[in-house]
Amino acid sequence: MSTSQKVEPAAKANTKGRVIVASLIGTTIEFYDFYVYATAAVLVFPALFFPNADAATALLSSFAIFGVAFVARPLGSIVFGHFGDKVGRKGTLVASLLTMGIATFLIGCLPTALVPGWVFWAPALLVVMRFLQGLALGGEWSGAALLATENAPDGKRAIWGTFPQLGAPIGFILANGIFLAMSFGLSTQQFQAWGWRIPFLLSAVMVMVGLYVRLKLVETPAFQKVVDQGEVSKLPVGRVFKTSWRPLILGTFVMLATYVLFYLMTTFTLSYGTAASSLESAKAKAEAGGKPMTADAIAEWVPGLGYTRNEFLIMLIIGVVFFGIFTLVSGPLAEKYGRRKTLLWVTGGIIVFGLTFVPLFGAGLAGVMTLLILGFSLMGLTFGPMGALLPELFPTNVRYTGSAISYNMSSILGAAVAPFIAVALWQSANGSPVLVGVYLSAMAVLTLIALVIMKETRDLEYTSNVS
Repeated sequence: MSTSQKVEPAAKANTKGRVIVASLIGTTIEFYDFYVYATAAVLVFPALFFPNADAATALLSSFAIFGVAFVARPLGSIVFGHFGDKVGRKGTLVASLLTMGIATFLIGCLPTALVPGWVFWAPALLVVMRFLQGLALGGEWSGAALLATENAPDGKRAIWGTFPQLGAPIGFILANGIFLAMSFGLSTQQFQAWGWRIPFLLSAVMVMVGLYVRLKLVETPAFQKVVDQGEVSKLPVGRVFKTSWRPLILGTFVMLATYVLFYLMTTFTLSYGTAASSLESAKAKAEAGGKPMTADAIAEWVPGLGYTRNEFLIMLIIGVVFFGIFTLVSGPLAEKYGRRKTLLWVTGGIIVFGLTFVPLFGAGLAGVMTLLILGFSLMGLTFGPMGALLPELFPTNVRYTGSAISYNMSSILGAAVAPFIAVALWQSANGSPVLVGVYLSAMAVLTLIALVIMKETRDLEYTSNVS
């Protein structure tokens, strides 16, 4: 018996390496999936899953299915948050990764609507798979953040909280690197026939690695203490809204500028950077693609920067490297100066950055690269501390649910609508990015207000506080 008591503590410890891989892998797949699907939604899904619709309707239908995941995420935050706070972090993280992995892999196996008898079922199953992805993603980030921070040594929560945040730049580089490689190695016909399936199928490798590591985890000390004290919540979602409604609102708006910045720096800049710089080149490009511009398309056309897709993807990948570097830098800063003070300065930087869109975008290649590097550096500095800050806003027995709901509600207010708002502002300004930059600054002001209202979370009790 005494021997058993001596070895038990060691058996209950998760190693740093295991925590890094287990928390990082899910967010890597999350952002990998976003870019893989977003690229396929533009390049091939309209023709493969909506062949009987006109080009505009097919593209809108493809993006509508893309948006299904954002609708499913809040539901996923409640479902997985419930089990994460009631059953435990480990089992819930295994379930979320398995759900996400199976859905992503099956997208790569789906018959298309071009197969006889699958005109209805192909897009219908795509909707189901996309919904399952969103459901799983709704609980993935918060579970990964809790895994990292609830295993962190004293005084290192913000540093360990950057582990899952690194999944964003890594997933971006992996997804776009694969598409770049295929663009050089496959013809357009090969990519449309079967090449688009490769990125979805390759996700299975990351899922298997993630499952292997997560199955070897033991429960986090914080949740185990909740169990030992008999403080497990019977209905976490009800309790979090009753006792922590204020942190729910603050957490949502604290994360807002981060989400808007990320999706403007990736989705909008890619659209703006690769749009034709003159109407003549836009017409020539449409002619070459076999779809001449209609009168309505000509009337609605707005200029961009005129880079090729591959050129701009390489520029984005360079920028995202700085995203990863400054995500790591943000951890020690948030630990030394506090989450609130660090983010107040960074958010102030985002407000100023939004006002530089016009001069930097208009300064040629050097200006565009400067904008991408600055934007992604700020992205790392604001995204990194969120891995510790959002979980710290909530008591241990509702932490999974609370951080998940805040994170995913912010994704709707920021990520889901930002690309559409940005395109509308770009068009209303006749091709100038000035209003897009103002939009970013305005959202950052809302985040700044939330940060001013909230209290510092660095020194609070993290393992014994319950609601």
